Amino acid sequence: MTRTIIESQTKTAIMGFDQPFTVIGERINPTGRKILNAELEAGDFSRVQADALAQVAAGATVLDINSGAVFSNKMAEDPRYADNNFVEPDLMRQLVEKVQEVTDCPLCIDSSVPGALEAGLEAAKGRPLLNSVTGEEERLEIVLPLVKKYNVPVVAISNDDTGISEDPEVRFAVAKKIVERAADFGIPAHDIVVDPLVMPIGAMGTAGLQVFELNHRLRNELGVNTTCGASNISFGLPNRHGINNAFLPMAMATGMTSAIMNPVALPVGPKKLAEKKAEIAAKGIIIPEDMDDETFCETFGLGSTKARAGKEMEAIRAANFLTNNDEGGAEWIKFNKSPADAAAGGRGGRRRRRA
Repeated sequence: MTRTIIESQTKTAIMGFDQPFTVIGERINPTGRKILNAELEAGDFSRVQADALAQVAAGATVLDINSGAVFSNKMAEDPRYADNNFVEPDLMRQLVEKVQEVTDCPLCIDSSVPGALEAGLEAAKGRPLLNSVTGEEERLEIVLPLVKKYNVPVVAISNDDTGISEDPEVRFAVAKKIVERAADFGIPAHDIVVDPLVMPIGAMGTAGLQVFELNHRLRNELGVNTTCGASNISFGLPNRHGINNAFLPMAMATGMTSAIMNPVALPVGPKKLAEKKAEIAAKGIIIPEDMDDETFCETFGLGSTKARAGKEMEAIRAANFLTNNDEGGAEWIKFNKSPADAAAGGRGGRRRRRA
């Protein structure tokens, strides 16, 4: 049975068809996060460490660390900062070190810059996952030697020099090519984690069916583990969590063994709280004076004022139980047990009080 081993100094995450689904937390990534990007430029890693802890508490078993920041202010002072080959290696090293200060969760080193990949591999304790290699010839020749040198598993993305194909047959062929080229370097198939590329279902109605078919083939014909950017499936659509919650268990049932995703339901902020309270008041509903913000959120379906496990984590844990990858349902029971578990990633909580 195919098993991919990802390790920190003290912990092991096992990816496999007979294992619980591997959740790779995606939050440590400055792309599209302006506040985080600005903090990193200023040398502030407090949010990175907080995100690491929150994701682990919510159920992440591996943490993806992406160094793709853009340092606009420093760029104005030093033109070298316009080059990610200059910025990312040092930043990646710092990110890895800062995350390892607060958690021993295994890591996934994520960058398009080869120097950043090696910097992350040098700084990481244990056996991290490397993200990523593609079927592009230049990328294969750069990344596979790193994979062999550091004896680590690698994410293989199913696109090549021709780009991303909408044809699942082409994406399977690219995955097969990467597995075969890796074998030429002495890298076994169990250390290749294929990303078959999830397309947005809003743009391609067969996107889900394509991935399910690819999962079957990747498992049965190539014997490799798989991953994906889980939220890609729902891009641009309303109620994305609803689509993600259906997609993840279906993908798991067809052979997918991991996903790069956000395991945390982000807390409700003051602005949203104020807007909801104003809406409730406008309807003539009187809110008890002693109702705290957390109870208000629970009562009116806003979520929580605290970071906690997202709905996708509920779907994953249920699917683990249903596929017999949660022996006796222990993790499912723990997930739903009590308010204490809710704070640390569970779904339980106190009873809602009626307004």
